[in-house]
Amino acid sequence: MKLRDLKTFQNIVIQCHDNPDADAIGSGYGLYLYFQSEGKNVRFIYSGKNRISKSNLVLLVDELQIPIEYVEPGKELPGETDLLLMADCQYGEGNVTPFEAPQVAVIDHHQVAKELPPLSDVRSGMGSCATIVWDLLKAEHYPVEQDKKLMTALYYGLYMDTASLTEINRPLDRDLRDSSNYDKALMNRLRNANITLDELKIAGVSLLGYEYYEEFRYAILHADPCDPNILGLISDFALTVDSVDVVLIYSIMPFGVKFSVRSCRKEIEANDLAAYLASGVGSGGGHRMKAGGLIQYELVTGEMLEKEGYSKTKLGFKAVDLLRDRMDNYFHAMEHMDTAKDQPDLSQYKIYKKKQITEGFVKADELFRIGEEIQVRMETGDITVKVQPETYFVINIEGEVHPIMADAFHKSYEPGTDAFSIEIEYSPTVKSLVSGETYDLLACAKTCTTSENVRVYARQLDKNIKVFTKWDEEGYMRGKVGDYLVVRMEDTTDYYTVSKKLFESYYSEV
Repeated sequence: MKLRDLKTFQNIVIQCHDNPDADAIGSGYGLYLYFQSEGKNVRFIYSGKNRISKSNLVLLVDELQIPIEYVEPGKELPGETDLLLMADCQYGEGNVTPFEAPQVAVIDHHQVAKELPPLSDVRSGMGSCATIVWDLLKAEHYPVEQDKKLMTALYYGLYMDTASLTEINRPLDRDLRDSSNYDKALMNRLRNANITLDELKIAGVSLLGYEYYEEFRYAILHADPCDPNILGLISDFALTVDSVDVVLIYSIMPFGVKFSVRSCRKEIEANDLAAYLASGVGSGGGHRMKAGGLIQYELVTGEMLEKEGYSKTKLGFKAVDLLRDRMDNYFHAMEHMDTAKDQPDLSQYKIYKKKQITEGFVKADELFRIGEEIQVRMETGDITVKVQPETYFVINIEGEVHPIMADAFHKSYEPGTDAFSIEIEYSPTVKSLVSGETYDLLACAKTCTTSENVRVYARQLDKNIKVFTKWDEEGYMRGKVGDYLVVRMEDTTDYYTVSKKLFESYYSEV
């Protein structure tokens, strides 16, 4: 769905969930401004038992003059309504007061709970609904980046829904995070109006009840139900302990188990650990040092929700057991390799040849100066590279970007002159960390065809692995059981992981 699809409606009511948070308020505000600019009769409402009272949200609404209205449950929608547009929620859910409307549309980032109306844009796993609204507004060429008040509301929505920007794992979220046209003074005030005395008590009790695992230098803490940002505050403090390198803190909520992760070890990226903990049962992500996520009860054991008497409390305990087991497995069942010091034992590898496949390439020094530090952003994450003479970027059929030097490139590929194009959700970008100049790599890419003469050593992984590659000394590539570790035959110090699906598409055994 595009916002232009809703322009046929004249009288539009935007509704966010009961007890709205910063993301719901910011998302609804962005939609309100767009439809107002299109000459529509538009109102922005919420309902439920409680009016907005949390100090940071009152400050947000008052300072930005957000026209959000409270409608009591049981009342009718204000004025004539052609369309009820749900923001940061889904129609019929338990956290949304129902109102009758002739047509309903949904914009949300949570898991799909019920059948959606035809007019919907739900991107489950996105860090915030604000990100989706920001993207939709840009698609309509609405001047969202020029409106500092709106950008502040959207940025704060992302900030709060990702535990102070620590749980981001999608590139669009990172793009919104990196936008700079927001009110920094107001953001500072909002950040410091977010903890109550009761939450201070929760933090104190949690810190007193820590568990410590000396072998791997990590701590686990439990906190009573609270604002997820409090978990980040507690874990930040716990990480300052001299014998603690990694922190996991969790809280059992009515909707799932919320958790926060912190790490100060190069070998343990917080975002990687968070994604592992939530894999298949929720969502997790963030930065190398700060991350977090949510384990959803229905994904842990959906059938138990249907059993009479199986309480949310029991589901919470089951989810916590899973969380603890995965934390233990992450440290015990993980292989590490560093191209700077570890030489692979090639007797354990088979030889494969690369099939002829069309990919894309961009020569880095045609976009940036030699020596310039740049950041490549793609769906699977960011990598930081320093531009060297003859650095190339190769883009595979799934939109993953790999740096490669000229000699290796010309041995492995036949460059073409046609434009390279693939259909993917997020087009990879490359940004100068000096000037901020950003390019869409697909827009710059030409085709290249893999050479039939390319041979590699490879072995299928029987345990999860982290590989520190030649092109990024600080970050690692991840490989899971069933994926492949690939070693370049002409340079055995250059190795990396390839997903099982991609490897089987690209290679055949010699």
